[in-house]
Amino acid sequence: MTDRPLGPIVPDWTPAADPAGLQLSGAHADLRPLEAEDAAGLWQVFEGGDWVWDYLYEPAPKDFARFAQIIQGVAAKQDSPAYAVRAAGSSDPLGYLTFYTVVRASGNIEIGNVNFSPSLQGTPIATEAFSLMLRWAFANGYRRVEWKCNALNAPSRRAAQRLGFSYEGVFRQHLVVKGRNRDTAWLAMTDGDWDKIGPAHAAWLSPDNFDDAGQQRQSLSALTLPHLAAVDPTA
Repeated sequence: MTDRPLGPIVPDWTPAADPAGLQLSGAHADLRPLEAEDAAGLWQVFEGGDWVWDYLYEPAPKDFARFAQIIQGVAAKQDSPAYAVRAAGSSDPLGYLTFYTVVRASGNIEIGNVNFSPSLQGTPIATEAFSLMLRWAFANGYRRVEWKCNALNAPSRRAAQRLGFSYEGVFRQHLVVKGRNRDTAWLAMTDGDWDKIGPAHAAWLSPDNFDDAGQQRQSLSALTLPHLAAVDPTA
């Protein structure tokens, strides 16, 4: 026995589920495993949008051959399952994202390597893609979902907080990417957070939250902000 403080027991703990091969569908978005064959369709919506690569590990591809190599590489990574994002009922991919880090033994999983085409960004399809991944993770044994990004990537940090991720800090001089220093901002959501944030997502995605012109009546940020453990000072 010890009189030093110890963490609470996690009752009946078993490793979380394997996310490989997931197929997730909602009212707005479909997620399917990313395949090398998706490169042609993705190139149609990514070509010319070099700025979307600014904070990713790869330089913006200058031609389809290089783009196809990137997609093939992302799709082939066994330890970072990748998913193509489509509008519900469509066969045309609009972007991709991954469960970038998966630690089943402790129930941690990270949403990362997110690359959404300009036509996907800021849409209900994009929001629901994240919501589907979060819902699956917390329904399948994960205790914590992480979001990490270049600390200079203000849009990513805002997007994470909007979705309900709480700010946890910055790892200084964490990486060197494309020859440049990268400080990394860390945000996360726990299963306890999701108990309140999940209904906020459902309320935002409800058809009642959109008017006849497709404009939201209430923002997702307004719905999730009261449930954050800590607010990102830059968001």
